[in-house]
Amino acid sequence: MSIYDDHLQANAANFVPLTPVSFVERSAEVFGDLPAVVHGARRYTWAQTRERSARLAAALRSLGVGRQHTVTQMLTNTPEMIEAHYAVPALNAVLNTLNTRLDAPLLAWQMNHCETAVLITDREFSPVIAEALRLMKAEHGRVPVVIDVCDSEYTGAGERVGTHEYEALLAAHEPLRRLEAPASEWDAIAVSYTSGTTGNPKGVVTHHRGAYLNAVCNAATWTMPHFPKYLWTLPLFHCNGWCFPWTVAMLGGTHVCLRKVEAKAMLDAMREHGVDHYCAAPIVHNLLINAPAEWRTGITQQVRGLVAGAAPPAAMIEGMAKIGFDITHVYGLTEVYGPAAVAVKRERWADLSLSEQARLNSRQGVRYVLQEGMTVLDPQTMAEVPADGQAMGEIMFRGNIVMKGYLKNPEATALAFAGGWFHTGDLAVMEADRYVKIKDRSKDIIISGGENISSLEVEDALYRHPAVMACAVVARPDPKWGETPLAYVEIKPGATVTAEELVAHCRQLLAGYKVPRAIRFEEIPKTSTGKIQKFQLRERAKSASAIE
Repeated sequence: MSIYDDHLQANAANFVPLTPVSFVERSAEVFGDLPAVVHGARRYTWAQTRERSARLAAALRSLGVGRQHTVTQMLTNTPEMIEAHYAVPALNAVLNTLNTRLDAPLLAWQMNHCETAVLITDREFSPVIAEALRLMKAEHGRVPVVIDVCDSEYTGAGERVGTHEYEALLAAHEPLRRLEAPASEWDAIAVSYTSGTTGNPKGVVTHHRGAYLNAVCNAATWTMPHFPKYLWTLPLFHCNGWCFPWTVAMLGGTHVCLRKVEAKAMLDAMREHGVDHYCAAPIVHNLLINAPAEWRTGITQQVRGLVAGAAPPAAMIEGMAKIGFDITHVYGLTEVYGPAAVAVKRERWADLSLSEQARLNSRQGVRYVLQEGMTVLDPQTMAEVPADGQAMGEIMFRGNIVMKGYLKNPEATALAFAGGWFHTGDLAVMEADRYVKIKDRSKDIIISGGENISSLEVEDALYRHPAVMACAVVARPDPKWGETPLAYVEIKPGATVTAEELVAHCRQLLAGYKVPRAIRFEEIPKTSTGKIQKFQLRERAKSASAIE
């Protein structure tokens, strides 16, 4: 034993497990009088937000929620979603945020897979949730406790489907004395579902340590000041809002909630509330570029945005610069808590043309400061490719901001971590300055409006039509969504079917955003063994997009 081991063990005074919940307690203690949440007419300070979160935690505990129980949210970007991100981890329970665009069968499958104990759901989604709950009971025998949120800013239809109403439940419980840290920082904090290459969702399990570190990284990467005014344009169901619920808490900032993402609503919020930071997929930034110039009148503060979710066109970054918005490009995946790499801007780039600056900023960049490793490796040899901008390899990460693994899927976990690195499946080159640039996607995933679509899942739906003999789905460039699914189809001899009929068929099997936007009845290129050559179809798709 070393002299530095003798009587120098970790104890309650010198070691506390890392958890982002601690940021909430600190801001309530130090900045309790400052604004924390703005939503329509509702305003909450940090002291009030902490109290509401502690009341929610107490209520969930009374419903039997404890360590590593799953609490699912089907919510938009509202105060209740933010409060869940503070309350659930404080019970050492696990957040499961549902994509509000999914259909009932997939929602039911996911909630059953992660063994949802409690579901918090907005009235807007009552029809699809009611069907998902029916399927859960019929197919899986699982019936979670349901809490309805009646949001003050929602004026549409939607019946309550649960046994509890959110505000009444909070009022009925005294707040917990403290939002506690877990016994182990390695405990799960969230499970988020992501499309796999086969179309089967995988539950990405993340931990308290990684969420804490990535929240800090967000601030460091963006050089965010204290008290930012952060606009929620990024769905909070995406990788737990890329850990920004906790970043904003760390900095004593203000969450400006936005129930629906529209250009005018975004710009109005920026003007009214002094918003200076927001995150979004390229499609949302394009909304602002194409908005009437007069909508930006009165926005005098510097607005800074992060772009991720799909590789941004250089033209988009250039367009944002022209309207005076400062854009930083980050890259990552659900498996690395959202962003884990950034195209760090260099001072010397300021002397370059705007178009060249945009090209440099559109790269995936370098690792986050607290991510231990990011590089481009040959997946067969695990050797790093030369930094020549030509040699292709796979982007890989390692470090504390990498998932625990895939829930109930040890085979996929082992494959993802083969060789001691997390394999992203994104093919890229490393340029001379060691900035990474994606060149292709090895998993045939289509990214549409920041959402992942498995081409194989769409193909499976098409193959279910009796007239389809062969099909292949690839991404087609789209000026609004970035990419949309384009299907190439060969019909069985003697069969007839129209594009409209196939689209209608797909709508019965897929969530709306996964349905092909176009179908082409053409011969599909194949190898001598019958393997479809998708690279040729991708080239066709680019050409087709250019002439339409």
